[in-house]
Amino acid sequence: QKLAAECQSAGYPGTLIPYKCDLSNEEEILSMFSAIKTLHQGVDVCINNAGLARPEPLLSGRTEGWRTMIDVNVMAVSICTREAYQSMKERNIDDGHIININSLGGFLLLPAARRGFKHWVGAARGVSSSSSSSLPYRELKHRSFKMCSAFFQCISPGLVETGFAFKLHDNDPERAAATYESIRCLKAEDMANAVIYVLSAPPHVQIGDIQMRPTEQIS
Repeated sequence: QKLAAECQSAGYPGTLIPYKCDLSNEEEILSMFSAIKTLHQGVDVCINNAGLARPEPLLSGRTEGWRTMIDVNVMAVSICTREAYQSMKERNIDDGHIININSLGGFLLLPAARRGFKHWVGAARGVSSSSSSSLPYRELKHRSFKMCSAFFQCISPGLVETGFAFKLHDNDPERAAATYESIRCLKAEDMANAVIYVLSAPPHVQIGDIQMRPTEQIS
């Protein structure tokens, strides 16, 4: 709500409408999509950006922490992708976009505390990549709906300065803050620019996976 007010006072075009939704709860996700249909006819662009991590290693972690990560980072992505696709199909939208914000961690083997989470997020590539081996490509080629696999994209950044580390290290804010102090991180604006680039590509241009990192980040 604060961001919506800031955008309005700054005179930006369009309107930002906040909607409360717990992405670990399917009923709330479905309620959100229903509200969007009622107020705005449906979804033309879906950006799956929400994600979190808990310090729950495979050999000693709590089941509750694993379940939370899977519900938000895997199940919510899948549910939102399904609902956005169905919304576009109902209205014959053939130029829609479903963009998953992944992570370079989905391509790498990271320290134990982060390993499981990042590879779960990496699984999102299977439902968003525009490659011929992706799930959308294989499913859509058997359907009559005109929306092609070019409109499933995945953006994978390195370290971005957000509240992510403060959720991971919620009992140690100093450690969380230090995550973003060692190098000049990517900013939210950098991610927004990548999304705008994808959305602004002409129809004959297929944007697949985008990988981006801070120039100072080694791995």
